[in-house]
Amino acid sequence: MANNTHSPLPLWSVILPILAWVIYFVGVKDSLWLQIGGGALLIGSVLSAVHHAEVVAHKVGEPFGTIILALAITVIEVALIVSLMIAGGDNAAYLARDTVFAAIMLILNGILGGCLLIGGLKHHEQFFSKKSVSTALVTLISILAFTLILPNFTTTTEGPTYSPSQLVFVAFASLVLYGAFIMVQTVRHRDYFLADDDNPEHHAEPPSTKVALISLLLLVVCLGIVVLLAKALSPTIESMVVSAGAPLALVGVIIAAVVLMPEGLAALTAASRNRLQTSVNLALGSALASIGLTIPSVVIVCLMYDINMVLGLDWKSMVLLALSTFVVMVSLNHGRSNMLYGIVLLVNLAAYVFTVIVP
Repeated sequence: MANNTHSPLPLWSVILPILAWVIYFVGVKDSLWLQIGGGALLIGSVLSAVHHAEVVAHKVGEPFGTIILALAITVIEVALIVSLMIAGGDNAAYLARDTVFAAIMLILNGILGGCLLIGGLKHHEQFFSKKSVSTALVTLISILAFTLILPNFTTTTEGPTYSPSQLVFVAFASLVLYGAFIMVQTVRHRDYFLADDDNPEHHAEPPSTKVALISLLLLVVCLGIVVLLAKALSPTIESMVVSAGAPLALVGVIIAAVVLMPEGLAALTAASRNRLQTSVNLALGSALASIGLTIPSVVIVCLMYDINMVLGLDWKSMVLLALSTFVVMVSLNHGRSNMLYGIVLLVNLAAYVFTVIVP
């Protein structure tokens, strides 16, 4: 019997999105069991999408591989946010802000913290390029300030919002910064983002061109059903949050957690295999794509459909964001890590989630 463990296209990655399409056309609004099944298949389709993105990424090599994976995650995130905003609801104006902020907090504290903790426990100390970290963080902090902090202090509009012209400027600035980072990562200073240990045993045999093209097609199929199922299940998610007595901001955390779960597992696996440079590339690259591409995409949709969008964070969230970025900067400043940094970041994550539920 053939061993499918190392197959580039395992059966589940093909079956789950097909079942998701079936359950979507059957309809998930009228039955609790169909809603539960739809939620499970939504997660399965996200996992399938990221797997196919990884197959394509493995074909093109690093650092392009982590970029493709980050872009696939961002497409899913943008699609979920846009579909829910267009559907309306009490939380539509805040959904983009809450989801992007949740993604950043989960990446900086959860994914990075988990990688540093697991790597520290298993390997004591791990090493990575300081230049790659500083390059990513200087770009990320600038975009964070433009998108989530500055709206609280502008005076053209009341409240933590931007005027249409300000939204266009911030969207353009985010794209310029992200584009500059991608150029540095892939062309000018590609060596910053490559692991020093280039042992072939760490890398599986690249898939064939045919397999990569099939995965590319299946990736599109997965992304499509993720968007449609999320839109169909959004009223159920919001009603569950309201029934539990939790703030609607928790919806953004749930969306971000579902989207980032596969990439988080990939980063944690790399850290456990003593490939922390790959983990750092995945985490920081995903954070940059998450905000640098999501905000411009949502801005376009909001201007097209005349949807009000609140971007500025409240003071509690700004304090937590500042704490998280500062701790990440200090933790990754030496080019080596230990488990303490991971513990501190995970405690920061727990504080964030707790204050979302109990504000």
